Amino acid sequence: MDQGDGNSKISSVYINNTHGVDDDDFYDRNLALFEEEMDTRPKVSSLLSRLANYTNLTQGAKEHEEAENIGEKKKASKSPQMGTFMGVYLPCLQNIFGVILFLRLTWVVGTAGVLQALCIVFICCCCTMLTAISMSAIATNGVVPAGGSYFMISRSLGPEFGGAVGLCFYLGTTFAGAMYILGAIEILLMYMAPKAAIFVSPLHPEGEAAAMLNDMRVYGSICLLLMSLLVFVGVKYVNKLASVFLACVILSIISIYIGALVSAFKPPHFPVCMLGNRTINAHEIHDQCAKIIQIKDPVERDDTNTTYLWQQFCHSPELNASCDEYFIWNNFSEIEGIPGLASGIISENLWSSYLSKGDVVEKGSLSSSHAAHPASTRQPYVFADITTSFTLLVGIFFPSVTGIMAGSNRSGDLKDAQRSIPVGTILAILTTSIVYLSNVVLFGACIDGVVLRDKFGDSVKGYLVVGTLAWPTPWVIVIGSFFSTCGAGLQSLTGAPRLLQAIAKDNIIPFLRLVLVYFDKCSVVSVNVNFFFLSRVCLWQVFGHGKANGEPTWALLLTALIAELGILIASLDLVAPILTMFFLMCYLFVNLACALQTLLRTPNWRPRFSYYHWTLSFLGMTVCLALMFISSWYYAIIAMVIAGMIYKYIEAEKEWGDGIRGLSLSAARYALLRLEEGPPHTKNWRPQLLVLLKLDEDAHVKSPRLLTFASQLKAGKGLTIVGTVVSGNFLQSYGEALAAEQTLKHLMDKERVKGFCQCIVAQKPREGISHMIQSSGLGGMKPNTVVMGWPHAWRQSEDPENMLTRLTAPPLFLSDTVRVTTAAHQALLVPKNISLFPTNSEPCADGYIDVWWIVHDGGMLMLLPFLLRQHKVWRKCGMRIFTVAQMEDNSIQMKKDLATFLYHLRIEAEVEVVEMHDSDISAYTYERTLMMEQRSQMLRQMRLSKSDREKEVRSGQMKRCLCNCIAHENKLHKVGDVFTDCQDTTGKMPSSASISDHHRRVQMTWTKEKTDHSNVRRMHTAVKLNEVIVNKSHDARLVLLNMPGPPRNSEGDENYMEFLEVLTEGLERVLLVRGGGSEVITIYS
Repeated sequence: MDQGDGNSKISSVYINNTHGVDDDDFYDRNLALFEEEMDTRPKVSSLLSRLANYTNLTQGAKEHEEAENIGEKKKASKSPQMGTFMGVYLPCLQNIFGVILFLRLTWVVGTAGVLQALCIVFICCCCTMLTAISMSAIATNGVVPAGGSYFMISRSLGPEFGGAVGLCFYLGTTFAGAMYILGAIEILLMYMAPKAAIFVSPLHPEGEAAAMLNDMRVYGSICLLLMSLLVFVGVKYVNKLASVFLACVILSIISIYIGALVSAFKPPHFPVCMLGNRTINAHEIHDQCAKIIQIKDPVERDDTNTTYLWQQFCHSPELNASCDEYFIWNNFSEIEGIPGLASGIISENLWSSYLSKGDVVEKGSLSSSHAAHPASTRQPYVFADITTSFTLLVGIFFPSVTGIMAGSNRSGDLKDAQRSIPVGTILAILTTSIVYLSNVVLFGACIDGVVLRDKFGDSVKGYLVVGTLAWPTPWVIVIGSFFSTCGAGLQSLTGAPRLLQAIAKDNIIPFLRLVLVYFDKCSVVSVNVNFFFLSRVCLWQVFGHGKANGEPTWALLLTALIAELGILIASLDLVAPILTMFFLMCYLFVNLACALQTLLRTPNWRPRFSYYHWTLSFLGMTVCLALMFISSWYYAIIAMVIAGMIYKYIEAEKEWGDGIRGLSLSAARYALLRLEEGPPHTKNWRPQLLVLLKLDEDAHVKSPRLLTFASQLKAGKGLTIVGTVVSGNFLQSYGEALAAEQTLKHLMDKERVKGFCQCIVAQKPREGISHMIQSSGLGGMKPNTVVMGWPHAWRQSEDPENMLTRLTAPPLFLSDTVRVTTAAHQALLVPKNISLFPTNSEPCADGYIDVWWIVHDGGMLMLLPFLLRQHKVWRKCGMRIFTVAQMEDNSIQMKKDLATFLYHLRIEAEVEVVEMHDSDISAYTYERTLMMEQRSQMLRQMRLSKSDREKEVRSGQMKRCLCNCIAHENKLHKVGDVFTDCQDTTGKMPSSASISDHHRRVQMTWTKEKTDHSNVRRMHTAVKLNEVIVNKSHDARLVLLNMPGPPRNSEGDENYMEFLEVLTEGLERVLLVRGGGSEVITIYS
């Protein structure tokens, strides 16, 4: 408040009743009633202009939340232009398609069979689809900055869960990078440049496998270093290469489909050598797939030579050598590795063929003589390198369906994130699911089972198995898969450090902190609607800090070190289940967050994506948990232990109480203490109601519909306290207070309102209401919104005797309550004509809830209709929002900004901007103001000493004057009938002479003393606004309207009530709303 001389303007939330200097040019005369609110609260037009451009804020997990509350000025950035296809669909495709599709899907199909492979793919795709539905709901519940799933989970389940799952997702993304690098190195060393191997393997498979692992470690480390350097140099280069890598993936997949179709007419020739029903390693065939070779000489007789395979089984080229028993009893044969789509081979590939480590890959349909002993690993067969099972294959395949978070991580780059994220993500999942399922069928229908079960293509001379089906050449798949895995690895090394940076910037994990430094010059200017504060604390973090352009250098270094651990494992089949655990845990908590938000029905939970349900989220959570234990129960336990340790590491100090007997009390105490730590975040704000009810002489509630309205607003959620004030002394009125409390409880049970009762005994009801507002609640469970009925009796009665008694008593309670709630920073709701509000059994079949947004009130006017429409009574009502354009405002731009703002808030409403052109103050306004000021002067005269007042009453002077005032108010346009209802103290009508004389004296009084111009301007606002509101909202089911500020003292209470009465005349149901001074609605998730 600025205090100065008598002419200084008082800046407060109260109406300035001082006769200071009126600046007619400073305020729009049409909104003079709200001019004090505009002193301390932003204009609607300027607020909308700022709020409509939320996406221009810098991307960051915490900066976005702070920027909304503090309004920090930032450099204007280029508006995002990416659409659904380029911004979400293609990035998701690139992240989902990867190394597993090209290197392991054929092996999964051959081992599990077509039917079980379809089951594996379907379960994994269902898991990601259910998670995508939950993620779409969360992502469209506001702006999701950088951090993706971490941001969504942490803002939904709290920092402990968010930090634990965020780190798990970070580790999963990091290990995914290691897996992609290992896949690229496997393609390089096995299919592109086998001679590049550094380590020489002994002449048996175990030594060869060990040498291969060492090569993978060396080349993988080199590749990781090069990729890290590329990411460090600049992400822009990675983004430029992303389209090239994606094109390689798409071309590779297309070549598979074309090859499958071509194979129906002209199958590619890839012979597979078989000994009996056992598959021979084609690398060991140097001449022919046979035991002996017949050499025909035209001069001499024919000669017989043994083949290289004979030497492998008999350890000698001689025909009389001692050979392996299975070799002796079975003959060599050749089969087509790719029989083609029309061959009917799918009938053989329908069923599973799980193998143990060291087993020979066999073809069941070929005849085979008995085997005396198991095959030796030194023999040239194709062996299984690991023991397979359904659960193992699930763990290996699942990483091929991850990557669904790519769209949500790019929300800041999207033109319309709330539409693009659900559509793009779900379409990408549908596309990849169709590709995977169709490829399972095509592989089973085109490729022989022994080739499918041959993981590394040893039976087809080392070709990539999926490449054998590709058209026109296997090199299309080899080169495409190599570049796609390299691109996926770069994307992982790019995304993981940013995820860690987002976690570090939230400052919730002590390990990620470096030092807390105080700088005198380090200040952050913050704005929260109506106040500024300075902070001189700067937090520098190791992993939240990076290069000048924001690149997370240190986070990249840590990511590379962790990825190196995955590289050292060197086996794609061992790394895949690890990241499966981390991704599944992340998806589990995304589903949990969506389910909890849906069941809790928090006011901020307004997803624009509406095709979700809590049962789907719980089903997705169950599938994720089941897949974790199906794929690897011990990995699942380890992942949960790691997440639990991180949770406890992040978790603040807890107080668990004093034993099992006090568990409930301890839990309640702990919850209250946690709530006491600070005010709730904007997105957690919900109206905690204190409903003020009045009882009549028989202890019956005068306005029971007030509690009905509260039940519709709350829908059984949050805190509700129903209170009343009993006049009298506490010692004498204790029984009456108990009876009143029982009445309130009975009414609450009848209206099905869950809450508490509070009855206060006070000498003066005004003081009792003030005490109740101050003392209700406990700790953080305090009401933040007061609901009270409209005082209809303040000027309803036309009986002068009753009017005199009422107006000479202590003044009206409404304005006092407004002052108290304003001082306590609580919101106030005052429904007018509450008896006309619908009951819980009278749902509105149609109609609108109209919101008249005159001044910014923290978002209460936006939030209340949304909460009401959650109840069955108001569910079918539409919503219309009107705002008033002032003289200097651009109404067209205001309408666009308001529509954009509502879109960000996920609120469906019709929008209209009303232009109130400046006009001269009408005679009706002057006359209405004159009557109001006459009333005020008479009331001041009434509040004289008791003896003077009794003398005036006995003389009849005041009663006649009061009768005159009432008649003027009720019959402004019927001057001849003004005194028809008035009688003098003797029971007779006053004479016309006395009436004329008194009327003349009154008029002389008000013509000599200039009418207060500020009252005229405010009355002009009330009259003009009322005309517009009645014209636009006469058919509305409910009208919500800003409540102007009250007078600073009680002398202006009657004027204030008159302003409100004029403002709401002619409206059937009105809800006057006054905000509590804090933001209650947010665009963020």
